[in-house]
Amino acid sequence: MAQWFTSDLHLGHANIIRYSARPFPDIDAMNRALVDGWNDVVAPSDEVWVLGDFALGAIRTTLLLVGRLHGRKYLLCGNHDRCWSGHGARAYPWVERYRDAGFEEVHQGQLELKVAGVDALACHFPYTGDSHDEDRYVEARPVDHGEWLVHGHVHERWRQRGRMINVGVDAWAYKPVGADALHQLIAGGPADLAPLASIVNEQS
Repeated sequence: MAQWFTSDLHLGHANIIRYSARPFPDIDAMNRALVDGWNDVVAPSDEVWVLGDFALGAIRTTLLLVGRLHGRKYLLCGNHDRCWSGHGARAYPWVERYRDAGFEEVHQGQLELKVAGVDALACHFPYTGDSHDEDRYVEARPVDHGEWLVHGHVHERWRQRGRMINVGVDAWAYKPVGADALHQLIAGGPADLAPLASIVNEQS
């Protein structure tokens, strides 16, 4: 059984193609590519942590895509997930809908996880930085006490910045990233790394 991480798929979200310069002509092509990319690397017995912002658009349709994805899936909610507690009371009925769609567990806030045997903090939000020019949702962010952090939210801004590792699809060529790859980054120490997707696009 392998462990995988991903975030910010934004399934069904037309504007994300333009916002993050995704190389897809439309929503259907993007959804197919993200599902195929996931299933290319994840086996049915694997564990996948989605660190937020799974689906937008016509949510009742796009949420059903969970069922087409391999592995046992766990969601740590992001600000665009209907079940995120930051939306207040209206979020709570959605938690069961996300579970019914195929997530084994739905979590809020931040978690301490083992990443290939290494202790790390997981949260949708980084310590600092944003996909916009200013930091939003400051109250929902973890406090930096020196821990390694796996996160999403920043899309194509970076793959690694210091001790923050962005597992978003825009940083990893539109596929989940394995725990072994994250372990290698952690073992290498703090660094600044560009998204793999950007490198691929530049070479194509």
